[in-house]
Amino acid sequence: MRHIRSLVALAALCVVGAPMAQQAPADEPGWAKGRPKTDTAMKMAPVPAFPVPTPADQLPTKKFKLPPGFKVETWASGVLDARGLRQGPGDNILVSTLFVGNKVYRIPEKGKHEAKVIIDKMEMAAGIEYYKGSLFVATNTKIYRWDNVDGKLDNLGEGKVIYDKLPGGGDHSWKYLRVHKDRLYYEVGGPCNICDPGEWAKIYSIKLDGSDMQVYASGVRNTVGFDFDPKDGTLWFTDNGRDWFSEELPNDELNHVTQPGKQHFGFPYCHQGNIPDPEFGWGKDCKDFTPPAALLGPHAGSLGLKFYTGKMFPAKYHGAMFIAKHGPWNRTQKYNGVFVAWPDGKGGAKVEPFMTVFVEDNKYLGRPADFLVTKDGSLLVSDDHAGAIYRISYGGK
Repeated sequence: MRHIRSLVALAALCVVGAPMAQQAPADEPGWAKGRPKTDTAMKMAPVPAFPVPTPADQLPTKKFKLPPGFKVETWASGVLDARGLRQGPGDNILVSTLFVGNKVYRIPEKGKHEAKVIIDKMEMAAGIEYYKGSLFVATNTKIYRWDNVDGKLDNLGEGKVIYDKLPGGGDHSWKYLRVHKDRLYYEVGGPCNICDPGEWAKIYSIKLDGSDMQVYASGVRNTVGFDFDPKDGTLWFTDNGRDWFSEELPNDELNHVTQPGKQHFGFPYCHQGNIPDPEFGWGKDCKDFTPPAALLGPHAGSLGLKFYTGKMFPAKYHGAMFIAKHGPWNRTQKYNGVFVAWPDGKGGAKVEPFMTVFVEDNKYLGRPADFLVTKDGSLLVSDDHAGAIYRISYGGK
């Protein structure tokens, strides 16, 4: 436990350190810009709870609430800092980590779901994707590719750096990856809570060899969850709203890219589609930016997003998006959970709670981070707080 806490202390330094000198005073990390000087606010900082892997019999699985007919069970436990989920080669699930883990795991779908480290000591190894025999992993500075990994996940060797122009830093610099039509998509978040982000705060794409970088969407403060609609190929993404505006504002956003490379989603000028920033919004009109498809709640920590492509769940969930609300760190009252969203066909979306009771006595029992639709149609949910992966299935009316 002492070793775990040392790792967490180091992780906290990673979050609050590495300020962008051109964006904030030397003694103020980017996440603190705009923080009011009140006693309550000054006590708040990222990583408020230890992401320690919890023994299976102590996980909150039995407390979770889901719609009728659904059930949740612990699929894997003791997976330190479990973050991104992707289907790997054969019958392997790939799991990335962030501040504490600095690892990538593989977990077999069959038999005992025991995590085995396949990449270790890779700082901020959050971005992960597997595509046609190649494994992609992104840190805050580089994107790596391993080719022909089928059958040799336990002996990967050195990965090839295909892109090394990521800005690094500690604020919103970790990655989320998707491959779509032979291009790799990733984001570069704003290097601060609120600032002029320059060339960052965008979603980009590159070819699978790292060439031909293109801007896909702009004005994106910090997305670590996006997926392509299997029906029309358009991208939907969650975006974390700025901190320190107030406890109730602004909301996180669910956004929809319909004109690749041409849309600006507001940051840092306009928040949640209708609130000009008090510093950067002067002379700007929120109507000039693409409004969100839906609001996701204040400081919700909206992370992973996955379209449901299986057949196990009832028909109403086919083509719906599952969204992980990780939960706020700079809001007095905590809340989070798994939510589901349906595009309304008019540019918006309807959002409803799906899996709840991750908070008890205003303390986190768990914090959902990402999803994977498995081959049998069940849904896996990672929990980086409790170091667990849950399996949601449907078997009744």
